[in-house]
Amino acid sequence: MTASIELQPQDIARLVDCFYDKVRRHPELGPVFNAAVHDWDEHKALLVQFWSSVALGTASYRGNPMAAHRAQPIRAEHFDAWLQLWDETANEVLAPEQAALMHGYAQRIGRSLRYGLGLDGSPRPI
Repeated sequence: MTASIELQPQDIARLVDCFYDKVRRHPELGPVFNAAVHDWDEHKALLVQFWSSVALGTASYRGNPMAAHRAQPIRAEHFDAWLQLWDETANEVLAPEQAALMHGYAQRIGRSLRYGLGLDGSPRPI
């Protein structure tokens, strides 16, 4: 991994902070997230742990994203809006190589969540 691609914890924290500030104001995503998240500082800290575990291998996240999302009124189009906003924000706050890396992680996680929530057109897993 080259130095230009290497992410640091502060890069992920900046991305998460900026991204979820946008999510809160987003016309489609805001109502879903704002109804589910009662402490945004706590939620952002949890998401920094999640993305640090994904991108940096820190293993600091202890949670079940599928269970957390299963209880929410998420529709397939929310994933498109989420990913578009994620990519936009990553491009704004990270170096291009870092943004591309985080885009790839988000694509894979989004596919997994869509499948697990039965929003990818296949039968919902039991």
